[in-house]
Amino acid sequence: MGKWFAFLLVLIGTYETVARHFFDAPTIWSYDALCMSGGVVYLLGASYTHLKDSHTRVDILYSHLSPRRKAAFDVVCSLIFFFPLMGVMFDKAVYWAVRAWRIKEVMFNSFWYPPAAPYRTLFAIGLFLLLLQGLAKLIRDVYFLAKGENLD
Repeated sequence: MGKWFAFLLVLIGTYETVARHFFDAPTIWSYDALCMSGGVVYLLGASYTHLKDSHTRVDILYSHLSPRRKAAFDVVCSLIFFFPLMGVMFDKAVYWAVRAWRIKEVMFNSFWYPPAAPYRTLFAIGLFLLLLQGLAKLIRDVYFLAKGENLD
């Protein structure tokens, strides 16, 4: 699903660039659409990035650890940092999504005033998928610590 938003991001960006620079006809909706599309790509891509272990990490100690110690380190860090932070973010995202639907919230960054609820809902879905991926990684790491072999 995220790839379609990336495609939309490219289309909107191209349209706005051509309209603005070649025809001197900027749009009022493109900035909001670009921000929303980029946010959806970022949030839906976060769980895939976590799956592939491609997130940014300060690698001073981690690269020198054995696979078993890496798994233990990942378990401890996910329990102390990842799940509390993502849990709070997901709770707030769901609250704001429900609120946006209830009050028919609009974004007021421009004079276009797009509805906020669909974007806020996709934000919450992206965080939920990231939490699920974090849980899957935690289970794999705990299994590796217990059995000494990969679950996959």
